[in-house]
Amino acid sequence: MQVVKDSSSNMRIVGESRMESVYERVRFLVSGNAVVVFTISGCCMCHVVKQLLFGFGVGPTIVELDRDAAGREIHALLFQLAGDGQQQPVPAVFVGGKFLGGVETVMACHINGTLVPLLKEAGALWL
Repeated sequence: MQVVKDSSSNMRIVGESRMESVYERVRFLVSGNAVVVFTISGCCMCHVVKQLLFGFGVGPTIVELDRDAAGREIHALLFQLAGDGQQQPVPAVFVGGKFLGGVETVMACHINGTLVPLLKEAGALWL
């Protein structure tokens, strides 16, 4: 990857290339694991989601963005996935290769009884 200092358009191309590699990394993680949770250490809502999943016996793949070299870029990508700005980008939960949502969505699925079937379908639960 080459950075040309005198051209802002080339700098943007380099930045876009970096985001593409971050996107590919996230896609690889999400497609290769039944449950992936992107968190920030010390985030209480992230802790709630992780404890709920652990309580079911699920062993999610956890990526702590503040401890990851590409954390800022992944956070920006998750912010885009979260959509309208009403939802915080972390925790971001993926089940079966699909974006489920944040703490509100996970808790709503738990309360209405759809979370366990989703986890079973993804292969995260065997019972």
